[in-house]
Amino acid sequence: MKILVPVKRVVDYNVKVRPKSDESGVDLNNVKMALNPFCEIAIEEAVKLKEAGKVEEIIAVTVGTSASQEQLRTTLALGADRAILIETDTETEPLGISKLLKAIVEKESPDLIILGKQAIDGDNNQTGQMLGALLGYPQATFASEVNLEGDKAIVTREIDGGLQTLSINMPAIITTDLRLNEPRYASLPNIMKAKSKPLDVIPADDLGVDITPRMTTLKVSLPPQREAGVMVETVDDLLDKLKNEAKVIS
Repeated sequence: MKILVPVKRVVDYNVKVRPKSDESGVDLNNVKMALNPFCEIAIEEAVKLKEAGKVEEIIAVTVGTSASQEQLRTTLALGADRAILIETDTETEPLGISKLLKAIVEKESPDLIILGKQAIDGDNNQTGQMLGALLGYPQATFASEVNLEGDKAIVTREIDGGLQTLSINMPAIITTDLRLNEPRYASLPNIMKAKSKPLDVIPADDLGVDITPRMTTLKVSLPPQREAGVMVETVDDLLDKLKNEAKVIS
């Protein structure tokens, strides 16, 4: 069995991002970049399935510039067997990424595709669903538990009312939620081994996919600062402020 794990390079979650001075986007100069946390969970789940003897090969793939090779090497250190960089300088959107991934899926024919439910930069939560629609594959989103039984994946997913368990036929797509697992740290020996693992670079243009952006960012700005709170003397004062100033009650 072969698993494909799409991943993304994002700003490290510990970094407080700032907009550019002209508000045209996020300032990435001298900013630490990292593997998207939900992608780490997807890689960990693929590695756990391999360690359980249910998977033979794990392929990590990302879309981005040559700098994204750093994050692909991280996935190799975490347990992926090989990696693919779809190289492009175009700022891709979920639809364009999904089209590129579809081309890779048709080339590699994985039995299962596991990816994070969303990236922490755009927070779109769209790529997995769009890829499922393009491929016509069954999908289970927001997975908190994954088990493979023959040619089926048994997935427990988190919904508003509790937990829902699905049985889907493979090939299939699963998107990971926070409580699926706790990603491991890459050990020094595995980091060294990752340097010799295969990493293929495919120009996005070679896949014959239209990834022209459909959206234009008009403005990126910090949220307005919250006003300082005030102390009130009585319950009547509180009710007055909630009604006449905050206007949250009538």
